[in-house]
Amino acid sequence: MGTYAAVVLAGGAARRMGGLDKPALPVGGRPMRDRVLAAVSDATPRVLVGAADAVPAGVRVVREDPPGGGPVAAAAAGLALLDPDVSVVALLAADLPLLTRAAIGDLLKHLEPETPDTEPAGGRSAPAPPDRGGSALAPPDRGGSALAPPDRSGSAPAPPARVGLDGEREPDGACFVDGDGRRQSLCGVWRVAALRAAVHRLTVERGGSLSGAPVRALLAGLVVREVAWSGEGPPPWFDCDTDEDVRRAEEWAR
Repeated sequence: MGTYAAVVLAGGAARRMGGLDKPALPVGGRPMRDRVLAAVSDATPRVLVGAADAVPAGVRVVREDPPGGGPVAAAAAGLALLDPDVSVVALLAADLPLLTRAAIGDLLKHLEPETPDTEPAGGRSAPAPPDRGGSALAPPDRGGSALAPPDRSGSAPAPPARVGLDGEREPDGACFVDGDGRRQSLCGVWRVAALRAAVHRLTVERGGSLSGAPVRALLAGLVVREVAWSGEGPPPWFDCDTDEDVRRAEEWAR
C-alpha cells in the first residue's frame, strides 16, 4: 500500500495495575511502548500520544487534552499532527508488546483495493458494531474539554465513500479480531480521511468534548474489515491490562 503513518496511544491510567506508567513496563527487556514503535519503524511519521521521557529519534510526541481524556481524545490529538498528504494511519495502543511489522503488513494489505480476481483472505467487512473489547477503555467523562487541536488539513464533512469493483463500499479500516470474534480496534489501520471525519462528527455530537468518549462511538458507521491473525507466533493484538498479562507476554517474548 506504500507509505503510512502511525499513532500510538500511551496515555492510559492503568488503574488495574495501580496507576503505573504501563507503556513503560518492560517486556523482553524493552518498554512495551518502544516495542510498538519498533513494529511501525517504517511509518512516516510516528506519533506518540502521552507522557514520555525519552522516545526514539523522529517520533513526534503530543498529549491528549485533557491528559487522561481517553483513547478518542488521544487519537484526535495524534491525527492533528499528521501531514495533510498522509492517507493511511495505524492506530495502536501502546501496550501491545507482541505486535510485529508482519502483522501491520497484514492489516495494510486488507485496505488495498480489491481486483476482480482477488479478495483479501481472512477478513470480512462490516459496519462497526458496539465494541465488545479492545485495547483501551475510556475513563469516566469528567466534563473537561478535549477538543482536538486544529487539524492541519482542517475539519471536513465525511469523505465520499470508496466503492470497489463489485459495487460494495471499500473498508475505512482493518483491525484484528481475537479468537472469540471481538474486534481489537486499537490494533488496526485506518483511512485518515474517514477517521478525521469521525472525529469531527463525534466532537459536534458531544458539544465540543471528546473526553471519555468510547472508541466504539468514534468508529460507528465506518466499514471495518475484520482480520483473523493467521501468522506464526503469538497474537499481535494481545494487550497487557494486568500483571498476569505482562507475565504471559514475557513468556511469549522469550
